Amino acid sequence: MSAVTIREAEARDDEAVGELLVQAFVEQYARKMPEVVVSARRKDELRRVAQKRAVAKVWVAELGGQVVGTVAVWPAGAPGSEAWIPGAFDLRHLAVAASARGQGVSGALLDAAEGFARAAHAPAMCLHVRQGAAGVRRLYERRGYRREVAGDLDARPEVFLEAFVLTLR
Repeated sequence: MSAVTIREAEARDDEAVGELLVQAFVEQYARKMPEVVVSARRKDELRRVAQKRAVAKVWVAELGGQVVGTVAVWPAGAPGSEAWIPGAFDLRHLAVAASARGQGVSGALLDAAEGFARAAHAPAMCLHVRQGAAGVRRLYERRGYRREVAGDLDARPEVFLEAFVLTLR
């Protein structure tokens, strides 16, 4: 088994990251949560990786030279941040290819993202999980994230996002 390599995303990664996000957020949800309908607008948004890199820190995980995971962090005050706590960073778009699950990819990506926020002295890391995504919720709770109703985002009928926060200091 190859070791996971985590590095900052570059322009050459944009297409692979965009397709990984669509696969993870669209196809995986469709299988696990058939009631979720993802619009063409949402798919397009997921594929705009260059725009994400312009405002957020984006990492990729590689196994055997292939991009198999990604995560992004919007720093406090960055355009598009959904963090509801002053000074907090916003974690988004954690995705791991089905072929790489169970190999420590998500943990390595989260270590990089959380380490970045700690090094920047952010007070907390905020994130949102689609209501009903129990496995994703458990992943974050195992890392110490706690549910915080005050940060919920209600965009029904399309989506209801439950808020979680990790205190960093």
